[in-house]
Amino acid sequence: MRRTAINHEFVEFIPETLEEGTLYVSIPYATAVHKCCCGCGREVVTPLSPTDWELRFDGKSVSLDPSIGSWALPCQSHYWIRRDKVLWARRWSRDEITSAREGERLQKQEYFERDSMLGKRKPRRQRKNP
Repeated sequence: MRRTAINHEFVEFIPETLEEGTLYVSIPYATAVHKCCCGCGREVVTPLSPTDWELRFDGKSVSLDPSIGSWALPCQSHYWIRRDKVLWARRWSRDEITSAREGERLQKQEYFERDSMLGKRKPRRQRKNP
């Protein structure tokens, strides 16, 4: 059965057995994990990083961005988690999935190339105080 809401729980370690309807968030391991909201029972892992998912906590509820597209799962569910609510998206075509994956790959490549270029720049010389 499709979920329309999800609880969240902040944990250090992701439990071995996941409860339906709970998003487990491990800040130390920068990961959020839950069972797919379509009800198929599969585990969905969302790494938290500048190139993957962003978690927002408003003091009461959590949101994940971008949407969760379970393209590798048989269900191919697609939804957002916004303020502990599950907002369902339409099913994507194979071409849309392929295009989105390529776009994500290019964004990650750009991010890491830019990051590595910053590390290779010569540091600015510090001005001496008069």
